Amino acid sequence: MSWKIPLFKTYSDQNDIEAVTNVLKRGTNWAVGKEITEFESKLAEFTGAKFALAFNSGTSALHTLLLACNVQNSEIIVPTFTFIATANAVLLTGATPVFAESESETFGLNVEDVEKKITERTKAVILIHYGGCASRDTEKIKKLCERKNIILLDDAAESLGASINDKKIGTLSHAAMFSFCQNKIISSGEGGAVVTNDQKLYEKMKLLRSCGRVEEGNKDYFTSIKDSDYLEVGYNFRMPTMNAALALSQLNKIDFLIKKRKSNAEYLTSQLSQIRGIKCPLPPAGFNHVYQMYTIILENNRTRDQLQSFLEKKKIMTKVYFNPIHMKTLYRRRFNYKEGDFPTTESISKKVLTLPLYPDMRKEELDYIIDNIKEFFYHS
Repeated sequence: MSWKIPLFKTYSDQNDIEAVTNVLKRGTNWAVGKEITEFESKLAEFTGAKFALAFNSGTSALHTLLLACNVQNSEIIVPTFTFIATANAVLLTGATPVFAESESETFGLNVEDVEKKITERTKAVILIHYGGCASRDTEKIKKLCERKNIILLDDAAESLGASINDKKIGTLSHAAMFSFCQNKIISSGEGGAVVTNDQKLYEKMKLLRSCGRVEEGNKDYFTSIKDSDYLEVGYNFRMPTMNAALALSQLNKIDFLIKKRKSNAEYLTSQLSQIRGIKCPLPPAGFNHVYQMYTIILENNRTRDQLQSFLEKKKIMTKVYFNPIHMKTLYRRRFNYKEGDFPTTESISKKVLTLPLYPDMRKEELDYIIDNIKEFFYHS
């Protein structure tokens, strides 16, 4: 399908091109260049965390974070309404994902169901912050975890820059993961990071990220003549310098990118909220929504599917984020999940539809989406 309006377009400018080109032309330090530490430092500053560590993907970042938290053989509470990597990262560490229901306002974990799922084997809870908005029950779940001595982690892949009462995601939990895949708030093509205030956790992740290797001071494997020592069985999850240079260039304009996203989202909401049968994504009071996605809620599954088919014929791409993880074949086979196990989440999933949204959308593109949705509701 050649889409007239795709679901997203990745924003870039001449600064991005020059940032990557400079690394290529340099001819050295493509794997461990200075741009990596510069990006990590600026990301920590932006989120308000003490430490940041860059990875080659959000998935490897979350995997490493869980390993560093020593969650093996424990239970980790996660939403089933999320991208599959949230739960897969748990399995990859040798822990068991325990699914809990999501709430219908921001699509984050429901604190009441989280509390029901806690057992003596529960070691952590992973929040997801959907589509650019912090999870509604974040502060309640944080208090619950503190009371139960459980680690609280954020899968904030979609929500860099989101905040609650001016506190950015990344400072409200023990650690937070962000993704820089092509459709995220900022992009390095692929990439991820973890931010935390815990120095021991940071140092453990640093070992695991790079083969368990000890690196002293500013020396690294590629510039030192000395032999290296290894303390852990680690991975090669490093972010390449070219990606870090791009991520740094993108981070330098994050306020601009978020402003454009919010402006486009506000225009869509001003028009679509007038249509009976559509619920637009509006954040709770005190929440800063950065609109990595623009997801509407329809009245039922039939209307949602019909609207998606109608927009497809108009060459407007839409997507369902998300169909629940517990309904995927891997989890059905491994844990015997079936339809009806998570009725609230399944109901949400049957009614959501993500519309195109990206920073440099033209008014004509926004109007084309709006006009066709109005045509569907009023004239089809």
